[in-house]
Amino acid sequence: MSVVGFDIGNENCVITAVKHRGVDVLLNDESNRETPAIVCFGEKQRFMGAAGAASAMMHPKSTISQVKRLIGRKFKDPDVQKDLKMFPFESCESPEGGIGINLKYLGEMQTFTPVQIMGMLFAHLKDVAEKNLEIPVSDCVIGIPSYFTDLQRREYLNAAAIAGLKPLRLIHDCTATALSYGIYKTDFAEGGTSYVAFVDIGHCDTQVSIVSFEAGHMRVLSHAFDSNLGGRDFDDVLFGYFAEQFKEQYNIDVYSNLKSRIRLRAACEKLKKVLSANADAPLNIECLMDEKDVRSFLKREEFENLASGLLERFTIPCRKALADAGLHVDKIHSVEIVGSGSRIPAISRFLASLFSKEPRRTLNASECVARGCALQCAMLSPVFRVREYEVQDCIPFSIGISLDEGPICTASNANGVLFPKGHPFPSVKVLTVQRSSLFHLELFYANPNELPPGVSSKISCFTIGPFQGSHSEKARVKVTVKVNLHGVVTVESALLIEGDVDDPVMKHNAHSNVDNMESECNSIDSYTTVENVQDSTSMQSKSCHSSDDCVMRDKGSQRFEISISENIYGGMTKSELAQAQEKENHLAQQDRYVEKTKDKKNALESYVYEMRDKLFNTYRSFASDLEREGISRSLQETEEWLYDEGDDETENTYISKLEDLKKLVDPIVNRYKDGEARAQAIRDLLQCIVEYRTAINSLPPEEKELINNECYRAEQWLREKTQLQDSLPKNTDPVLWSSDIKNRAEDLKLKCHHVLKRKTSPSPDAKGSD
Repeated sequence: MSVVGFDIGNENCVITAVKHRGVDVLLNDESNRETPAIVCFGEKQRFMGAAGAASAMMHPKSTISQVKRLIGRKFKDPDVQKDLKMFPFESCESPEGGIGINLKYLGEMQTFTPVQIMGMLFAHLKDVAEKNLEIPVSDCVIGIPSYFTDLQRREYLNAAAIAGLKPLRLIHDCTATALSYGIYKTDFAEGGTSYVAFVDIGHCDTQVSIVSFEAGHMRVLSHAFDSNLGGRDFDDVLFGYFAEQFKEQYNIDVYSNLKSRIRLRAACEKLKKVLSANADAPLNIECLMDEKDVRSFLKREEFENLASGLLERFTIPCRKALADAGLHVDKIHSVEIVGSGSRIPAISRFLASLFSKEPRRTLNASECVARGCALQCAMLSPVFRVREYEVQDCIPFSIGISLDEGPICTASNANGVLFPKGHPFPSVKVLTVQRSSLFHLELFYANPNELPPGVSSKISCFTIGPFQGSHSEKARVKVTVKVNLHGVVTVESALLIEGDVDDPVMKHNAHSNVDNMESECNSIDSYTTVENVQDSTSMQSKSCHSSDDCVMRDKGSQRFEISISENIYGGMTKSELAQAQEKENHLAQQDRYVEKTKDKKNALESYVYEMRDKLFNTYRSFASDLEREGISRSLQETEEWLYDEGDDETENTYISKLEDLKKLVDPIVNRYKDGEARAQAIRDLLQCIVEYRTAINSLPPEEKELINNECYRAEQWLREKTQLQDSLPKNTDPVLWSSDIKNRAEDLKLKCHHVLKRKTSPSPDAKGSD
């Protein structure tokens, strides 16, 4: 059983696995530790990861990257529209308001959703992991941004299901980073609390979390973010600067040419990385556009001046994280900076001035999230023993709930907030409502200001019922609402309770239309990993293990389960998920077929080149002039066919062509191979004759003569056949095959062994002596 962690970045992905010696980063087919998050559709097959990146320039309009930015988003979202303008592929609005990706594949226009594309990427990463580990991969933990909404989390789970993965948890990126940081650290103050700020600057976003550490325990106090501030924004600054410069200097407009835009953006990203380690750097691109070579030069100071507006924006999520955690900057013991965009020196200086301490790079900036995911997977898996370490995360957005006529309000939650921002999860709460028939519960984000720009506050709607109590005026319904390990909020169960009412509050409201919200079970607010008798780790709640155990037992009452139907706004239905899984299986089968066809074509091509060389060298003396001419002509015709009408044929066609060539070449190959095998068979037979002649010295004369005669006949047969074979040219079929010699040796062994066995067997007339 595998224990795997996936960090799905905007640009690259990292796969890690827990092994007995620690956490290892798994290498892809190119032996790289990072795999590009790219899916490219060729004419007949898909290319993913590094192969997709290599094919991107050949198929720019059917290459999908940065799909993480699109999953679970609306097409009309302003930020989505901004992103779509940067991408080379065509897009459209789906009937539900989501995003459709249009491209030509297998000769027809097809539309894919971001969930399907993410599922393809997951399937590729799963394949990479299985090749490394040489075992099936299913259970995993996947890192996600803390600003992901409920819908985006569900879409990630759907994408994993399409790929055949079973996520044990979706874990926030900074939480995974904090876990990989804290579980190995032993220098925390004893009996005290250490506060660490984690700043994750990715390709397109920035996340900040404040985490408290104690011995054997970590707790995330706050999450803050800017979902539109990352390394690519610095690339955009450079892109705009050079695009204007080249327009003036070379009179070219890179905005008007797709491939020119791609090449300039790649050059700007490379320049940014060079400037992170050098005071200045050149930018040179050959034939960027209109067959013009472009050259420029930039100093780091100039770059920082161009990006000064971006640097100022980093203060916002940092200050917000501190405020939400209720801490002053003086309380922060350390600032850990990670992420692909964290290597810009100006960012480090800016954070140093903000937190009044130099940011540290204790962790690997690109691999820490994936390592934390793998550790979390090991803690949740029964396969590995992990020392006890408690991880407590918190909800990034306030979640509210409303009944048919409006929000459910209590004295502590006037606006219907059920799970406030910063509340630990997983968490369960039980609502008690007075109802006698079907009703609806609506889950929503209570504070739209907490959400990323353009995100809808609606989450889902649950229909409870229908039902009908025998004593409708006393019927109570207890609804269990849960935020699970993935951060997904759902209505887990609904119970109809009929009978005596012992609750004073319910007695007071028995004939009113007022709903009561009870926190009867709000203690499942965190989890801890523990070791059981089977040397495994498992999830345990601190006080109760199921929602039914958490419901208070009322005397003299009856309980009936009520059906629940859910409507996830913008989410996939079960039938849509099944269709997506079926389509992915079909596409994967097509990829495998194309790969097998390419393998057969390559095998045919390799055979042509190999035989052409051997025919005039290794096999030259074993083929007649007529045979060489005929085979050479067939090889030449096959080669020409391969590069002409045979360039795109079926698997069976290539197999048939190879078999036809082998029919011509195999007789020659057999002569060559049998010549070597015949020499060895002759030596073995002669050795066998010598051994039997040596072994007969102690035998009676009649047995000795029998074996001698058999050895003489075998030797005489071999001499005659060898002389006949030596008289023939090598380019004719042998009259003495190695198999004939082996058969003669076996026949000799059988006859001689029979004689020797008869000698060593006891005589039937032998009698024992007294």
